[in-house]
Amino acid sequence: MDSIASSSKNVINNAPQEEQHSLSQSGPNFQLRYILSGHRRAISSIKFSPDGSYLASAGSDKLIKLWDAITGQVLHTFEGHTEGISDIAWASDGEYLASASDDKTIKIWSLQDRREVKTLIGHTNFVFCVNYNLHSNLLVSGGFDETVRIWDIARGKPLKVLPAHSDPVTAVSFNHDGTLVVSCAMDGLIRIWDTESGQCLKTLVDDDNPICSHVIFSPNSRYVLASTQDSTIRLWNYQTSRCVKTYTGHTNRTYCIPACFITTEKGKYIVSGSEDNKLYIWDLQSRKVVQVLEGHRDAVLAVAVHPFKNIIASASMEKDLTIRLWYEE
Repeated sequence: MDSIASSSKNVINNAPQEEQHSLSQSGPNFQLRYILSGHRRAISSIKFSPDGSYLASAGSDKLIKLWDAITGQVLHTFEGHTEGISDIAWASDGEYLASASDDKTIKIWSLQDRREVKTLIGHTNFVFCVNYNLHSNLLVSGGFDETVRIWDIARGKPLKVLPAHSDPVTAVSFNHDGTLVVSCAMDGLIRIWDTESGQCLKTLVDDDNPICSHVIFSPNSRYVLASTQDSTIRLWNYQTSRCVKTYTGHTNRTYCIPACFITTEKGKYIVSGSEDNKLYIWDLQSRKVVQVLEGHRDAVLAVAVHPFKNIIASASMEKDLTIRLWYEE
């Protein structure tokens, strides 16, 4: 479907207040501040840079767009992939951006030079997810070839190819010190890997075994947050293999929708997109929905939180194609 927004025209609107509502007076109060337009196809991934100055977005239009995270102006469009992009990730120093594409490659882009500097080739099917370790010398990726690959970026070669799952791999991420990798897949399994040896240390699986869409370590790396296609988000203590919290209320049965942790002065929360075109925010401890953000006109597939400001970015599919920036009031 053709985009409702021209890629050459960046639109920033002051958002109407009525497009969101809060369920809790004492909880967070995020308000829509900016609407950014430019992508021509569904937006699959958005990520703030580590210093919070940029927002990168990517999607089915094969493009990566770099935005000023404060003003919302589009700064650059990276082109080079020959198929749609499913995921992007920032190096911890903010100098490089990695992208995972259906063209079976991972590309590394230089922010300073505004160009592609390396292509990692090895996956035999769509590359669906990618993340850097803390030192940005390693990259982990997963894809439809059912493997997890750990790459030496300097050499551009995989250090490990893990036959990780029996279905497409939907998310991969390092823990805070890079010693562990977590992966999940459409087979419903969540696996913890030793980065150096490539050994599987733990497999987590829910009794109902729903498709697992997304998984990340908590900021302290003691827990794993998993989104599954039974409209549930689970917080796992992976050391004891116990699910300690579940979050429900949103709709997620078809797409891979990530969930994020966000901490504000008011508390600690979980935020996720939803197939009912909304964003949901839960209190981390009580598991209650404390705010629902409305305004998107299609399923919200991409969510990101600013590294130190109380800002949430969200992006949507074909009927919408906007990125929205929500600020805590």
